[in-house]
Amino acid sequence: MTSPSPAVRPRRRVTGVGVVLVAVYGILALAATGRSTVQILTDFSEAPVAYALSALAAVVYIVATVALLAPGTVWYRVAWITISFELIFVLTVGTLSIVDADLFPRNTVWSYFGLGYLLVPVVLPVLGMLWLSRHRPPAGGGRL
Repeated sequence: MTSPSPAVRPRRRVTGVGVVLVAVYGILALAATGRSTVQILTDFSEAPVAYALSALAAVVYIVATVALLAPGTVWYRVAWITISFELIFVLTVGTLSIVDADLFPRNTVWSYFGLGYLLVPVVLPVLGMLWLSRHRPPAGGGRL
């Protein structure tokens, strides 16, 4: 009589440093969502572009968090696209907020390269890209 084989546990997509990366993305998603919600509900007319950019940052962080957690090559690509978009916008908004501060009468999540968030918004996408480049999903893992 043979004993039943132990249940095979599915391999987690995110391990080690990736857990910290996802946790920071999740925290930024919550922070940016809260910030943009309050800004939009209380005084949107004072700085609509800045507050809309904060809302955009919230959406980007939410999608990046989900994409980093979800298995498969499709989500891997979504993570790359989202994090690349994030880096482009944090660099653009950060530069514009220094060059022409009048464009943003109120700060966004990405103003001054994320200075209000201890520069995490400018460092995080670089770390995310490094992590993604080292954690490519196996070939044929195209499921959502």
